[in-house]
Amino acid sequence: MNAAHRSGCPINLSLEVFGDRWSLIILRDMTFGGRRHFRELLTQSEEGISSNILADRLKMLLEEGMITKADDPSHKQKGIYSLTEKSIALVPIFAHLGAWGRRYLPVTEELSIRAQLLEEGGPALWSQFMAELREVHLGIPAKRAGPSVAEQLQAAYEEVRARRTPKTRR
Repeated sequence: MNAAHRSGCPINLSLEVFGDRWSLIILRDMTFGGRRHFRELLTQSEEGISSNILADRLKMLLEEGMITKADDPSHKQKGIYSLTEKSIALVPIFAHLGAWGRRYLPVTEELSIRAQLLEEGGPALWSQFMAELREVHLGIPAKRAGPSVAEQLQAAYEEVRARRTPKTRR
């Protein structure tokens, strides 16, 4: 056992990797929000992470092999972050966390619609979504017919959001 770890317990070791609030939020935003640049992760999260915490967590996620960073071909000073297989494998865990949160916590419809669809879609949907993430982040082609899972999740979110946004009068 590595002396840097508190124990060899798989739950403890997992929590050492992504047990703080921000690491899972970053992975969530990359997985479900398609955010791959520092600025997107900084400014487009509901939770409002600070730049120094974001930089620290990205560094830790890189060191743990949860994400990779490459130069962005569209801009020399930007990096583009990608999920690794270790992070993509968290999709079922995210689905279970979302289902648990929907059941026991005061969630909003807007922010829980994706969790609802993942719960209802079950393992088959999770597998399809993971294949799509592998295509985007790892370059492994995915077979699909019709809209992608990511597109379905985004469309459902936008539909709920449109219903909840008050229409302005002219």
